[in-house]
Amino acid sequence: MFVPRPAAAQQDALVTDELARILAAADTRVYDETLFVRVLHDPDPFVRRQAALAAGRIGDFAAVGPLIASLGDSAFAVQAAAAFALGLLKQERAVPALAALAGAGHGGHQGPPQLEAVTAIAKIGAKGGNDAVAALRGLLVGDAGGLSSIQRAALLEAWRLGARAPVADLLGFAHDPDPRRRLAAIYSLARLRVASAAGTLVGALGDSDAAVRAAALRGVSRVLTDSARLDPHDVATSVGALVTDRDPHVRVNALRALASFRDSGLAPVALPLLTDSDENVAVQAETTLGVLGGWRAAAALTEGLASTVFAFRRQAAIALAQADSGAGVARAGGLARETDWRWRSVAAEAFGAAKDRAGLEAELADSDGRVVAQALQTLARIVPDSDARAAARARELLQHRDAAVRSVAADLLARHPLVTDVDRLVQAYLRASRDSFNDARLSAVAALAAIAGAGPEGRAAVATGFVARVPRADDYLVRRLAVEKLPDAAAAWGGMAPILTGRTMDEYRLIVRRLILPARQGRAAPRVIIETDGGRLVVELLPVEAPLTVAAFLALTDRRYFDGSTWHRVVPNFVVQDGDPRGDGWGGPAFVLRDEINPVRYESGTVGMALSGPDTGGSQYFITLSPQPHLDGTYAVFGRVVAGRDVLDKISQGEHIRSVHR
Repeated sequence: MFVPRPAAAQQDALVTDELARILAAADTRVYDETLFVRVLHDPDPFVRRQAALAAGRIGDFAAVGPLIASLGDSAFAVQAAAAFALGLLKQERAVPALAALAGAGHGGHQGPPQLEAVTAIAKIGAKGGNDAVAALRGLLVGDAGGLSSIQRAALLEAWRLGARAPVADLLGFAHDPDPRRRLAAIYSLARLRVASAAGTLVGALGDSDAAVRAAALRGVSRVLTDSARLDPHDVATSVGALVTDRDPHVRVNALRALASFRDSGLAPVALPLLTDSDENVAVQAETTLGVLGGWRAAAALTEGLASTVFAFRRQAAIALAQADSGAGVARAGGLARETDWRWRSVAAEAFGAAKDRAGLEAELADSDGRVVAQALQTLARIVPDSDARAAARARELLQHRDAAVRSVAADLLARHPLVTDVDRLVQAYLRASRDSFNDARLSAVAALAAIAGAGPEGRAAVATGFVARVPRADDYLVRRLAVEKLPDAAAAWGGMAPILTGRTMDEYRLIVRRLILPARQGRAAPRVIIETDGGRLVVELLPVEAPLTVAAFLALTDRRYFDGSTWHRVVPNFVVQDGDPRGDGWGGPAFVLRDEINPVRYESGTVGMALSGPDTGGSQYFITLSPQPHLDGTYAVFGRVVAGRDVLDKISQGEHIRSVHR
C-alpha cells in the first residue's frame, strides 16, 4: 500500500488551506490584501489561478494592481485568469497591460491569455474607456497576417462597445473568406442593430454557413429595415426563405425575425412550420403566428389548442389571444376553470396577451398563489404606472400568503410611490423575513427606496419608519439593495461585507478536498445524470471553475431535490431551465450562492446558474441550446452536457424530469 511521504502530505495540506482561504474570501466578498499578495505568488500555479479568479469575483479595485502584475505570470493559465478577472473589475488603468498581453499574440502565441485579454478590453470599453476602445480597434485592424484567433475574438467582442463600436471595420470583415471571421463580425453587427449594417445583415442571410445565417437573423427586424430605408417586402421575402432552412436554429431565428414585421400577410409563410419535425421550431411558429395575426393564424392556432403536448397547447392559447383577442379571451376563460394550476396560469398569460384586464383581475382571487402571481405580474405589464385601481389591488395583495404575490404587489407600488404606503411596506418587509426566498423582502426595499427618492417628505418617512425601526438586515442581498438605494440605510447599516455565509473554514477545506484537489490531480470530474421524459442527459460538472456552485448542486442532487420537477422555461434555440420546486420560476432552495463567474464560454450544452440579479443563484439552472457569447462572463458556468445532446434538443416546456442523480 502506497503511503505519501510526509513532505507530500504536508504540501497537500498547505495547498488545501490556501485554496480554502481563497474560497472563503470569494464567498464572503472580502479582499484581504495580505492573503492575496501571498496566494498570487504561491509556488503552485493552480493556487495562483484560483486566487486570480477570486480577486476578480470579489470586486475590490485594490486587486487591480496585483492582477496586472499576474498578467506576466510564468503560467499561461494564471495569465488568462488574471485577464479575465480584470475584465470583471472593468478598470481602465488595466488596459495598457491587457493590450500588451493581447498584442503578444503577434509573436505567435494566441492562446487563452491573449483571448481573455481581448474580452477584458471590450468589457472595459463598454464602461466608456477611451483607451479600451482604441486598443480593441487596434487589435481588430492590426497586422492581419499574424492575428487570426485574436482578431476573431476582437470581432466577436466588438458589440460590447455599443455606440462606439468600430462598425465600419466590422462591415469589412462581414465578407471575409474565413467563415469564422464572418460569423464573429455578423454576430457583433446583429447585436449592435445599427442602420448602416442592415444591408450587410440581410445579405448574410444567404451565407453558405448556417451559423452565419442564424447570427444574421438575430439582427434583422422591421425596425432595422425601416431605419435603413430598405424595402420591407424584399427583406421579409429574404427572411421567409429561411423558414425552410435545413438547420433548425436558422428556422427558429427566421421565425423570430419574421414576427417583427407584424404583417398578417406573412402568416402563410409560418403556417407550415406548425408541423415541423423539431418541436421547438413548431412552438416558435405558434409564437410568430400570434404576433403576425390575421384569420389564417387564428384558425391554425385554434386547432393547436387541441394538442395534448403542454408546450403546444400553452403557446397556442397565448398566441391566439394575440392574433384574435376575442377568441383568445373566450378560450382563456375555459383554461381559467381547469383544475391544474398550470393551465390557470396559462390563462393569465393569455388574458395578458389579449390585454383583457377583467380576466386578469378575476384570476387575482385564485386559490393558488402561483396563478395570482402570474396574473398580477401580467396585469402590471398592461396598465399604466399611475393606475390607481391597480395600486389599490396591490395594497390588498401585499398581505397575501404567497411570497411571489407580495413581491409583485410591492413592485407595483414602487411604480407609483406614495408616502402613505411606507407603513404597509415595512410590515410586508418584516413578514417576508420568514419566506423561503427573499424576493418579497427585496421588492419591499425597492418600493421604499422609490418613495424615499420621490422627495424630502418620502425620504424622511422612510428614514423614520423603516431605517430607524428595522435592524440591519442579515440577508446580504437585502442589505446590498438597501445600502445602494437608501442613503440613510447606508449610514445606519454600514458596509455590505463581509457576507455571513454560515460556512466554517473546515467546510471550505472539505469542498477543496472533495472537489478541487481531485481535479487538480487529474481525476475525472464528477458527473450527474438527468433522466427526462425524452431520455437521458449526462452532465460533467466543473468544480475547479465553480466549486461552491458544484458543491451545492451535488448536495441538492443527493437530496433528490430535482426529482419530479419540470422544465419550466424553454426558449427555442436559447435555453432550457429547471430547478424550481414551485414550477413557475419563482422557487428556490432557501439559500443563495455568490456568483462564481469564470472564463468557460457558453457553447451548446453549457450548464449555467440562473439568476434574477447578481449573487442570486440557488437551485435553478439552465442549459444552452446553441452558443450564446453574450452570456460569457455574466452567469456562472458549472457544467456541460457530454452525452444526450439529441435529447437536449428535443426538450419542450412542461416536460418532466424524472430524476437527477450521480
